[in-house]
Amino acid sequence: MGAAAAFRDGIRRVNGAATLVVGLTLVTFLIALPLSVALRGMILDHLGPSLAADSVAAGADYQWWQEFSAQATGLGSTFTPSIIGFGAVLDNLDAFVDNVPMAATITGVTAAWLVVWSFLSGGVIDRLARDRRTRAHGFFAAAGTHFWRFLRLGLMALAIYAFLFGWVHEWLLTDLYSRMIRDTTVERSAATIRFGGYLIFGALLIFVNLMFDYARIRIVVEDRRSAIGALAAGTRFVRRHLARALGLYFLNSLAFVVLVGLYGLLSPGAPGSGAGMWVVLLLGQAYIVARHYLKLVFYASETAMFQSALAHASYTAAPPLVWPESPAAESIVNADPLNP
Repeated sequence: MGAAAAFRDGIRRVNGAATLVVGLTLVTFLIALPLSVALRGMILDHLGPSLAADSVAAGADYQWWQEFSAQATGLGSTFTPSIIGFGAVLDNLDAFVDNVPMAATITGVTAAWLVVWSFLSGGVIDRLARDRRTRAHGFFAAAGTHFWRFLRLGLMALAIYAFLFGWVHEWLLTDLYSRMIRDTTVERSAATIRFGGYLIFGALLIFVNLMFDYARIRIVVEDRRSAIGALAAGTRFVRRHLARALGLYFLNSLAFVVLVGLYGLLSPGAPGSGAGMWVVLLLGQAYIVARHYLKLVFYASETAMFQSALAHASYTAAPPLVWPESPAAESIVNADPLNP
């Protein structure tokens, strides 16, 4: 299966698993809800019974917003105009490429989301690999079975990403960059060198990302117990199928770029009052749902490519699943013509 075929198959699989999109969106909402409630309390305390409260209730009041930002600390310091519409996408991208540290509260919520995702992703990949309904008991059985394996794999990923962002990023885009532009007087040359540094760092991130993606897939599809063994197997798969894996990664990334572009074109920017505020809110929520959809397509298409490359059968056969059979075991049983 080529990259384009795997991408199409990934879309088909996710379209047949709409519950996953809804479920992941709901989980994200529930994790973010406590922060929203806390921030609401900060805003209410700052506004009090004032004329500014009426102005803010009617629409965005940037004069008050600047006043609030000047005195805000902790979680309140993240409540900036850049969170509106397409500005949030650009702000996150800028923070990512330049390795800007997150606020402590955001770091905590991100860590909580990663733990929850470590649990859910086993069921998600299992559902996408089987390409059929597994019901709630099947989903959570797979999630529980693979949770500790994914958690160990996640700790290894955390160590590698910490090394990349904590040392490689600093050396490549600060130390080496400063030495290379020391005698440069042309701004275009400095920008080209900077862009080259981003490309090199991005290539490292992509390869590491692919390693861990296919390690997760091998854990689920082949019921691997060892996180280290799965990572080694995932690395071998990427190395042997590098062109197709990169091609599929490019197609998934292109889909994300198209989504971001559409959001940038449709987002009205600063919200007005009445219907304008609801338009901004609904577009933002639609973007979040679409992000989850593409995340699932990413995993589904990589799973489809892996299954086709290693000659694993399609996980759609009729016999009922008896837990804790792995997807690979199920495919073998279902492929046996003598099996009743």
